[in-house]
Amino acid sequence: MLLIYTHKITLRTKYIFNFFFKDMYEIPFQITQSEEEFASWEGAKINYSQQAFANEIFVKSTGIICEQGIKEQSISIGEWKGNKTLFKTDTSFEIPFDIFSAVFYLITRYEEYLPHIRDKYDRFEAESSIAFHHDFLEKPIVNDWLIEFGKILKGKFPHLKFKQHNYKYISTIDIDNAYAFKQKGVMRTIGGYGRSIVNFFWEDFTERTKVLFGKMKDPYDTYDEQLEIQKMYDLHVIYFFLLGDYGVNDKNLPSNNKKFQSLIKLLNDYADVGIHPSFGSNNSTVQVKKEINRLSTIVHRDITKSRQHFLKLNFPATYKTLVDNGITDDYTMGYATRIGFRASVCSPFYWYDLDTETETTLRVHPFPIMEATLKFYMKIKPEDVVKTVQGCVDEVKRVDGTLITLWHNETMSNWREWKGWQNVYEDVVKISYKK
Repeated sequence: MLLIYTHKITLRTKYIFNFFFKDMYEIPFQITQSEEEFASWEGAKINYSQQAFANEIFVKSTGIICEQGIKEQSISIGEWKGNKTLFKTDTSFEIPFDIFSAVFYLITRYEEYLPHIRDKYDRFEAESSIAFHHDFLEKPIVNDWLIEFGKILKGKFPHLKFKQHNYKYISTIDIDNAYAFKQKGVMRTIGGYGRSIVNFFWEDFTERTKVLFGKMKDPYDTYDEQLEIQKMYDLHVIYFFLLGDYGVNDKNLPSNNKKFQSLIKLLNDYADVGIHPSFGSNNSTVQVKKEINRLSTIVHRDITKSRQHFLKLNFPATYKTLVDNGITDDYTMGYATRIGFRASVCSPFYWYDLDTETETTLRVHPFPIMEATLKFYMKIKPEDVVKTVQGCVDEVKRVDGTLITLWHNETMSNWREWKGWQNVYEDVVKISYKK
């Protein structure tokens, strides 16, 4: 049993101690505000307060997890064991920063609750983050801090037994548009032909015709190839299906389309499935519930996994909606414009709602790599992808974290804008699937 002394027990301290000692270390612990109990304790102990006592592991509290509410923070940047730190305290201390406040700030996404400039899709940008500004976006420094802090605990209290972490790789695939031409219905097909004629896009006209008459495979139908790669590398795969109503940013097939339902059932036989809440559902709890029910009805089971379409994640509204609709695991925690670690961690964690000061049941699974980021925002050529992402992959392996990648079915098509990308998914799988 580990005893933690703190001068003020709050919901935030309970949450962050749970993350450290229950979720990451699996060390039984209890918290006390009694100096006498702490002084007489003969086992492992940590002092998290504003005053050191004697001969104990001491982390000086700078206040953020002893506060309530959200306010601008003056964050001093330091360095420890080769990594940047937040909430620097005193370099003479063995732990020269408030590690608990630093982790809390990063994994709760505190900065995303503060006023900031948002992109055209109303998203928090990577370029606005403290990780980007201080050049640690592509490092899971929370995991690094935990490893170094664990070494100190082991050195002081060798009898403590820590959880053994092992590297994991999860491939996630979003199905935003199941087919390029097939199953679009009469009106959308006529509209497609009309656009081809008006814009003199005869290649589109010809390809659509070939697909509809069975002379050519639909370009977005890459599912056999996906399943082949999954089987070859024994991958853990999760598919996220867009089942929203048709709109400007939501253009998948109707959820009642029988061929689309058959595809969902097929992939459900080989992988996990989750909902991909539509762009149009972001301000509607009712719409999210409707889309979850659509997927649940198709696969005949409860849906507990989710990833937002367009990675549209607004705190705290998006996650509150997911919690209210029974989602237990979300995979949206990543950036559209940059590869890297949005919460500076490569391990799952429970979401803490700063708005209500509540630890929730929603488990957040961060991902650092998306192919659309590489192509559209970072302008990486397909032959340079592996070299570009290798650093992120190696970082996750180094700390025995969980690596999650995000791909789409159309990006494996080797068609139009994705020409040359056909084998990139497998190339990334090769460097990711094992240690």
